[in-house]
Amino acid sequence: MTMMGRLIVVDGVEGGGKTTLLEFIRTRLATAGYSVLTTREPGGTTLGEEIRSLLLAHRQDGMTLSAETLLVFAARAEHLAKVIRPALSAGQWVLCDRFTDATYAYQGGGRGLSLDKIAVLEHWVQEGLQPDLTLLFDLPVTVGLERAGRRGAMDRFEREGENFLERVRAAYLERARQQPDRYRIVDANGSLEAVKSQVDALLNRWLEQLHAG
Repeated sequence: MTMMGRLIVVDGVEGGGKTTLLEFIRTRLATAGYSVLTTREPGGTTLGEEIRSLLLAHRQDGMTLSAETLLVFAARAEHLAKVIRPALSAGQWVLCDRFTDATYAYQGGGRGLSLDKIAVLEHWVQEGLQPDLTLLFDLPVTVGLERAGRRGAMDRFEREGENFLERVRAAYLERARQQPDRYRIVDANGSLEAVKSQVDALLNRWLEQLHAG
């Protein structure tokens, strides 16, 4: 099946199951005939993975907000140049675990960084590139934290606590409200099978719209 590459992002608060469902989504798209590359942010490249370890590990707990945000976009610039853009140009579909919405949610909503500053970096690094579809896995913060805690040791962001993550969740939902054409909200507060069923239905409708349009 030949079609221009598409960028699909899965995003949302901690414990929503997006990473668990990444392979399900990849398989669903591959079954529909698309060549799919899965990747993640921060990360996706050698440099990006090193930056990821700096951002998530506790050895840099005193990192300034400016440094944190610039590191996120440094990883993203490398990711776009070496992985995402080449794949899209080759006609591949890219399925990415988090993207720039996470920066608006965590550094903007959670930490209080000016959204205008994030927008400047977004414009510089992405040059207008936006996801074709963002699946936002949403659930109550308390449920997400409980799930995250069962996975093992929490990272820097998970350990910021409930109030921080409530602000993150609110920021995600506000972006979804502002950009309904791009976003699809998945109710992640249910069983894995129930969430898979939702995702499958959302993807079916989106693919139908894509072909119709």
